[in-house]
Amino acid sequence: MSEEDDMSAWDDALQDQADSPVEDGASEAEDPWGDALSQQAEAAVADVGGDIDAASFSELQAGRGDSSEKVDLDVLLDIPVTLQLEIGRAKVSIRNLLSYTQGSVVEMDRLAGEPLDLLVNGTLIAHGEVVVINDKFGVRLTDVISPQERIKKLK
Repeated sequence: MSEEDDMSAWDDALQDQADSPVEDGASEAEDPWGDALSQQAEAAVADVGGDIDAASFSELQAGRGDSSEKVDLDVLLDIPVTLQLEIGRAKVSIRNLLSYTQGSVVEMDRLAGEPLDLLVNGTLIAHGEVVVINDKFGVRLTDVISPQERIKKLK
């Protein structure tokens, strides 16, 4: 079938549709598909209508979040955190880093005897000093950073 035959068939179909009589006194402006879809939607709402309940919410209670209530911290006690002890830092070039061998000394940015930094998950929490107890290293905390100071350092 050629394109001209297709166009001719469409023209004939449109002409037949225009010539056909309108049934049951309905006007040509009515949309039978739209009517069918709206009837289907109404039927669906009618079928489900009895099963729908309004959502119920409990009322907000006054006093929630007050500091007078006991806070249960047991939920947080088993969360693992990473502790780091930092004796100092150094910036070195890759050339110098590759030249280090056993016995090389790396100069840090702190003086001998200065306190260590105790970091928890990367946040400075306290300063301390190294102690040896039963041939094991430990840290004695000498200064714990207050929460206000920690917040200041974040900015």
